[in-house]
Formats: sequence, structure tokens, C-alpha cells
Amino acid sequence: MPFFEVSGWKRAVRPHDFVWMFLFGVLIARPLYGDAYEYVPLIALGIVQIAEPRIPALRTTRGRVAGIILKLVLIWPLLAFTGTVGSRYWVLLLLPVVSAATISGVGWTLFWVLLVAGFYLSFLLFPQANWNQWIDLALERVVFLAMVGTLANMLAEDLRIQSAQHQRTAEELARAIAQLHDAEDAMRRSDRLAALGQLSAGLAHELRNPLGTIKASSEMLARSVSAENEVAREVSGFINSEVDRCNALITRFLQFARPVQLLRDMEVDLAKVLDQAIALVEREIPGVSIYRNYEPEMRPFPFDAELMERVFYNLVLNAAQASSAGGAVTVKTRSSAGTAEVSVIDRGAGIEGKNLNSIFNPFFTTKAAGVGLGLAIVSKIVDEHGGKITVESEPGKGSIFRVLLPMDLSAPESSQ
Repeated sequence: MPFFEVSGWKRAVRPHDFVWMFLFGVLIARPLYGDAYEYVPLIALGIVQIAEPRIPALRTTRGRVAGIILKLVLIWPLLAFTGTVGSRYWVLLLLPVVSAATISGVGWTLFWVLLVAGFYLSFLLFPQANWNQWIDLALERVVFLAMVGTLANMLAEDLRIQSAQHQRTAEELARAIAQLHDAEDAMRRSDRLAALGQLSAGLAHELRNPLGTIKASSEMLARSVSAENEVAREVSGFINSEVDRCNALITRFLQFARPVQLLRDMEVDLAKVLDQAIALVEREIPGVSIYRNYEPEMRPFPFDAELMERVFYNLVLNAAQASSAGGAVTVKTRSSAGTAEVSVIDRGAGIEGKNLNSIFNPFFTTKAAGVGLGLAIVSKIVDEHGGKITVESEPGKGSIFRVLLPMDLSAPESSQ
């Protein structure tokens, strides 16, 4: 049933409301004395009991404590004017006792039971007939209050334990589902990479031969034409440059298609590999500042230094290209639980949300002159290391690329 927020109240018709109204209605319909000293506390107590779960301020720990004290304040004068220790309304003391038992541990439950008992036993301070009988009755009722409070606390504690277990189960299930989705995405991406890799390798080999023939024919043409034929020499130069560009593109296709052979026979200092990659980017794009934030205690670990330098070069280069002139890129490292993490952070244009799931796919690019193989090759190298690469980005605020590498070769490879 929907709730409607009105001035801090949450209003909804609940079955409990009818039960409370019926119970307090029975008490009000059959009063002892029928005066204001009896009606007012009963009506006020009923209102508090029904309104308590609806007021946000009373659902906090302090609010619940205030509600318990408020109930005691209303019950005490009701008992005082209807027979003190022998009042039939003494059972209403169960309301603050049970409320306290449901929000606290056994120690605080006993504290509240003693407090409620103090309120109740305070009537024995007044001189009255049959004082000894009243003491016996009061003690019996206090013991009954303590028993009910303890039982309510036990039930509430069991409920809290079950709720915590269900919460942990739900969180573990959510993590398992997220990992399953990641594994499915990685499997689909691996299948696409494998198919495109085979296609690229076959196509590249088929193109190499005709391109070699075209370039050789162009060079023969350039040697055979007369020196005065500038147009033919210029056209021959264009042919040679375009063939070289196509060959470079084919080389990148082959890099993507060729199986990665890792060299991890020695431990490598991650900081030195990062410095080499950053130095290359600084020479290529001098207008962007690149800051190093390395973890000094990170130990060397085995990975292919040459391939990972290519990975970090591509990531830092992309970050620098995404940054405006005078911008900054931060390269940060840290280690945790046998995993080395490298973060490349920029404050550039960012990546649109619709493109985040596609940037590691081959041939996907948003650059006018891009081929779309850079990040695909990066992802492939990281996958071969048993690592993982992730990205967080927001348009207009920049991007964070994280590379996670296992530091122990005996550990199971990360699931992609």
C-alpha cells in the first residue's frame, strides 16, 4: 500500500491501525471512573502508539527513546488516578518495555525494564493500606514485565540476525550477478576478438602481396620517367607514401591478430615501465603536465615489460590527447591483496555513456583519423596477463582508466 508524504508524516491505512484503535476503544468504552484523568491519557497514548511509526523523527534511535519516555509520562498519571499499584492499566507498561526490547540489546533492555519498574514502584512511596500486599503484587508484576521484555528482546535479536544474514546474502548475490555479467561480457568480447583477429590476419596477409607489387611498380615508374616529368614523379611519391601508410595499418592489424607471447621470466619494477611510457608521451605532447603518484612500497613482480609499456603508453597518450592545452594527467599506482593497480586520470572531455561499453571493441573509435585498435590491443594484452581494465568517465569531467594486474603468477587469473 503506497505511502504519502505530508509535512514529515507518512500516512497509510494499515491493519495495525485498526487493531490499536479497537483495543484502545475497548478501554475507553469501559472506563473505571469516566473522567478526564482517565480519558485524556488513554486517548493520548493511543495517538502516540498509532502515530509513532509514521513520524520520521521518531524512527531514529533518539526518537524511539523519546517515544518510550513519552509513553511512560502518559502511563504514570493514568495509574496514579486509577489505583496506583493495583490499577488495571498496569499492563500498559508493556508498551514501553516491548518498544525498548525491540531496539536494543539485552543490557539496555534490562535497563529500560528497571526504569519502567522504577516508575511503577514509585507508587509504593505513598502511604496506603495493605502495604505489604501491594509490595508482593508490584514485585510480581515487575518480574512479569522483565520476562516479557526479555522474550521480546530475544525475538527481536533473532529477527535482526536473520535480517543481517539476508542482507549479506543479497549483497553476495548482487556481486555474483555483477561478476557473471562481467564474465559474459568478457566472453563475448573474447569471441569477437578471436573472430576479428582471424579475419584481420587473413586479410592483412592477402593485402601485403599486392601492396608490395604496387610499391615496386611505383619505384620502377619513378626511375623510368624523365626528370622533366614532375607530375609522374609526384604521383609516384603519392603512391609510395600511401602504400607505406597501408602497410603500417596492416602491421597494426597483425599486432591485434597475432597471439600474444608473454615474457614474464623476471620481476619488473612497475614504476620504471611507467616512467618510460610517460617519457614517450611527454616528448609527443609537451603541452600537458603528467604527474606521478606512485606507491613507494610496491614490490617488483613478473609481467611483460615491453607489452605493458605499450599499454601504459596508449592510455597516457589518450589521456593527454583528451586534455586541453595546459591540462594535467595523473598516473597513480597502488597494491592491494596481491593486485597491482595503475590508474590514468585526466580531466578532459570524458566519454559519453553510450560509448563506455564499446571503447575496447576493435575498430570502434570516436577520433576522425583513428582506426579503433589501440584500446582493443590494450585490453587484449591486459587479458593475457590475467588482469582487468576498467573505465569510469563523465562527459565534461574526464576519465579514469584502471589496469589491475596480478602480482603473483601462482594466483588464479582474474576473470574477465
